[in-house]
Amino acid sequence: MPEKVLILLGTTRGAFIVEGAGARTSWEVRGPFCETWPINHVKADPRTGAIHAGGGNQWFGPAVWTSTDLGDTWSHSSDGLAYDAGEEPIRTVWSVSPHDGALYAGVQPAGLFRSDDGGRSFAHVSGLRDHPTRPEWSPGGAGLILHSIVHDPKDADRLWVAISAAGVFHSADGGTTWEPRNRGTRNDYMPEDQRYPEFGQCVHCLVAAPGASDLFYQQNHCGMYRSRDGGRSWESIEAGLPSTFGFPAAAHPRDPDTLYLLPLNGDSAGRYPPDGKAAVWRSRDGGETWADLRAGLPQKNAFFGVLRQAMATDSLEPAGIYFGTNGGALFASRDEGEDWRCIAQHLPMILSVETLVVPG
Repeated sequence: MPEKVLILLGTTRGAFIVEGAGARTSWEVRGPFCETWPINHVKADPRTGAIHAGGGNQWFGPAVWTSTDLGDTWSHSSDGLAYDAGEEPIRTVWSVSPHDGALYAGVQPAGLFRSDDGGRSFAHVSGLRDHPTRPEWSPGGAGLILHSIVHDPKDADRLWVAISAAGVFHSADGGTTWEPRNRGTRNDYMPEDQRYPEFGQCVHCLVAAPGASDLFYQQNHCGMYRSRDGGRSWESIEAGLPSTFGFPAAAHPRDPDTLYLLPLNGDSAGRYPPDGKAAVWRSRDGGETWADLRAGLPQKNAFFGVLRQAMATDSLEPAGIYFGTNGGALFASRDEGEDWRCIAQHLPMILSVETLVVPG
């Protein structure tokens, strides 16, 4: 049966869906949805096709929007997305992650919520904020946000989250208890003898390799890392990259050793592609070596940024790779990064990119 690809975008003015046939040669933009609320993350449940969008701000409050008809209609709920009285109120939902019949939401200030009714209501997974390190968590530049949620495909009780700027935490019991998993990642802003703390790391993006329960990649504020043991230890894989700084990372849908990055020139140097020349960097060997992919990308005056959730792959063969910029442009490759073209522009600032492949 023919297939089509839906590219799901979260933006500062609602969610958008960019739809293309399986050949991925022509695209149609639909939206904005979600009443043009700021939407930080849009992600689909591949089992049901339901699309969930998390967002809000200090004026609207937090909410998760849901569409069960590929974006034609949407409902939204804030039911249960609140901390106890006296705590700092939740400003927004930063990430959504459907898994094994449940829907998880990461929020600001950092915390985790779970829905067992498709996003109609949520309950606080309180064990994370009960961790003894919680009083020492510090916000990153975007605030104290829980932006990455990763599940073990073989064990629903195992999950990992990444918090800026607290680090990576793992639970083996569905969120009741948690342990920091940051050993080996450095903090360049700390004194020499404190550069490898147990927590307090500014992780920018955490992704799991496909089909491998314990192989992870992490783009950190201070480097690029790989873990082969579920985050218990990390090793640097930044050699060969033009910068240690960046936000997004995306794993290949089938090959655990293939990874895509879009490095930026540094945290205080503008946060755009080095020398203003856009490139996606790909590793085929788990980060041991890297190659820059530039064909079709602007090699002059590329002063855009790409945010932590704004790069994704699709599941087709060959895999499609996509990234969105803070200037509202969406780039796509239908051949695993060899060639690129801009498929949408003049959108609002793109905050997240995810994909869903459906029957055509």
